[in-house]
Amino acid sequence: MPSKESKDPWKIVYLLAFTQIVSWGSLYYAFAVVANDIQRDLGLSTPVVFGAFSWSLLVAGLAATPAGMLIDRAGGRAVMSIGSLLAGIGMAGIACSNSPAMYIGAWTVTGIAMAMTLYEAAFATINREFLRGARKGISVLTLFGGLASTVFWPLTLKLNTAIGWRDTLLLYAAIHVLLCLPMHAMLAAAGARKQAGAAHADASGDARQARSFTLREALREPVFWKLALAFSANLFIFSALSVHLIPLLQRFGHSAGTAVLVAALIGPMQVAGRIAEMAFASKVKPQAVGIATFAVLPLALLALLFMGTRPLAVAAFCMLYGMSNGVLTIVRGIVPQVLFGRENYGAISGALAGPSLISKAAGPLAAASLVAYDPAPEWLLGILLAVSVLSLGCFLSAVRAGAVR
Repeated sequence: MPSKESKDPWKIVYLLAFTQIVSWGSLYYAFAVVANDIQRDLGLSTPVVFGAFSWSLLVAGLAATPAGMLIDRAGGRAVMSIGSLLAGIGMAGIACSNSPAMYIGAWTVTGIAMAMTLYEAAFATINREFLRGARKGISVLTLFGGLASTVFWPLTLKLNTAIGWRDTLLLYAAIHVLLCLPMHAMLAAAGARKQAGAAHADASGDARQARSFTLREALREPVFWKLALAFSANLFIFSALSVHLIPLLQRFGHSAGTAVLVAALIGPMQVAGRIAEMAFASKVKPQAVGIATFAVLPLALLALLFMGTRPLAVAAFCMLYGMSNGVLTIVRGIVPQVLFGRENYGAISGALAGPSLISKAAGPLAAASLVAYDPAPEWLLGILLAVSVLSLGCFLSAVRAGAVR
């Protein structure tokens, strides 16, 4: 019989599994389905419609550190519950928008909600409550979170066709308030976990006494900035390709049907990568997993750059790219704890997430500018390859410096 202490943390993971699917699906993925209808009905320009969404990601990046600090102090229950309430208000505000100011304001509220409900907040909550096994908890959570696009893209399309985008977003707002908020309120109360001082298991599963950095101390460490640059550069690539991959493949001479078919491999391979990480989690250090994850992306981009006209090479790229991105989510949740300790994990991981979310917002816009300058696929891929090598170098330097610090 498992003890109450070992059982309670997994209840947190099960609750967050549902709320992460809903939060990612409605706050992030649904927009791609309803954006054109929003533009048509509100009569807004394309830069305003999509710029407001990018603005919300910037807001989420700015709010990530304060949200993490609040979770460190008050626990995930209070912060994520308020986040669900703000998510409901933000989505309802978008649904009821009748002017650019109201539309942008609603996305601003939604951005704050993202910082309080998405992965970084969930990871900080798990880290706070798990005395051991936080790595496995984060891995399991990302496995469920990976289903968000699979569930919400077709669901949003069906609802948008049946009831329109306004009622669809109002329905999502109601789900946040009526389902996600009560589930977040069921998370462990503040102060439930044992405080630092007792021996604990680190993210790799090895019991030891680890020093915990404060946010101020972490910000003075070159390791922090190398890690932040590694994560943000990698996410820049992913966000750029999430919008431009299919047109890029078409410029290589592939049909739209072929491009969509091979791009569809990315989602399942993200899940496959996370399952593989879970299977070997107890045998491999998180730093080693991170090095392998960062190293795969330049290899995948090289294959696409030099063999992009071949369908098999494109399929191989999508598979490697999907696995890399899937495991990277876990690496982002685990490595900061290994390098900086767990006591101020929420604040430090939130600070690390800020540049990444800014890169996520900038990626599609920067890639569009590069394509406008030169539409040749080799041009964009060459630059993304250079960014991927930079991210690998920064991560290698960070983990090596962290190991000898």
